[in-house]
Amino acid sequence: MVAQHTDPMPAKRPTMAVAPGNPERPLMILAAVALVGLIIAPFVVYPVFLMKALCFALFACAFNLLIGYVGLLSFGHAAFFGGAAYVTAHAAKVWGLTPELAILLGGLSAGVIGAAIGALAIRRQGIYFAMTTLALSQMVFFVCLQAPFTGGEDGIQGVPRGSLFGLIDLNNPYAMYFTVLAIFAGGVWFIYRIVHSPFGQVLKAIRENEARATSLGYDTAKYKLMAFVLSATLAGIAGGTKALVFQLATLTDVQWQMSGEVVLMTLLGGIGTMVGPAVGGVIVVMLQNYLATTTLPATVVIGLVFVACVLLFRRGIVGELAHRLKIRL
Repeated sequence: MVAQHTDPMPAKRPTMAVAPGNPERPLMILAAVALVGLIIAPFVVYPVFLMKALCFALFACAFNLLIGYVGLLSFGHAAFFGGAAYVTAHAAKVWGLTPELAILLGGLSAGVIGAAIGALAIRRQGIYFAMTTLALSQMVFFVCLQAPFTGGEDGIQGVPRGSLFGLIDLNNPYAMYFTVLAIFAGGVWFIYRIVHSPFGQVLKAIRENEARATSLGYDTAKYKLMAFVLSATLAGIAGGTKALVFQLATLTDVQWQMSGEVVLMTLLGGIGTMVGPAVGGVIVVMLQNYLATTTLPATVVIGLVFVACVLLFRRGIVGELAHRLKIRL
């Protein structure tokens, strides 16, 4: 009997490991596309409108740093936005500071105001925190109304834009636009670095379960205060930039309605997303500018848009889109 020859078991072919996809890649691609679009935009769209949209987009992103990643709802961010606008306008017009120094001073002043308000507000939770920020913000409003250097109800008008670093004349609308774009991009990048740092991870832990974060040994009050000051400073930079764009600082920027607007912008775009608040800010500014040319009541229409968004897009426009596509935006 001849033994039947059997082939040995073939060796298993090595399988190539597939690297997991980078969850941040869609965000990077979107940021690159948006940046290219923003560079081209002033040659197609009115630059002043774009600058206003970018200022409010940065304001909304700064507010989102607090509510989206720490879970603190502030009704007093107008104090930082408008207060910094007054300081920047006064520094540029009366003290003759260059625009970069005036904006920096406005941001620092907003940070100081934020430290004072935050130190009192973070002692409270929930609605009590929100009401405390609103009350203290109204105190800033009355200071701006009564202070001798603010111009009262007339505000500070005729603010000179000056020359950036003594080299670039910001009276040129394109030079001013690209300066605002650089400030916006730098602010969003700074927020991105904060959120994705160990400090940002602690902020998220506080948002999810503050008692748990405390039990792990973190001083949650200190972290919340630091986040509050950072958010206030960035909001102040947005307000100071807007003061130079429009060469004006008025009580409109520091009224409680401005705090409500930034809440609306953030909710409309998507709380806790990197892109959402900026998109929400642009949408609200677009609606305000369009409705100003019609007989329709702007506040009513924007309110209806907000209600529709809450009913149809519970996570906000960008938040819902990211959820459906399973990507991180």
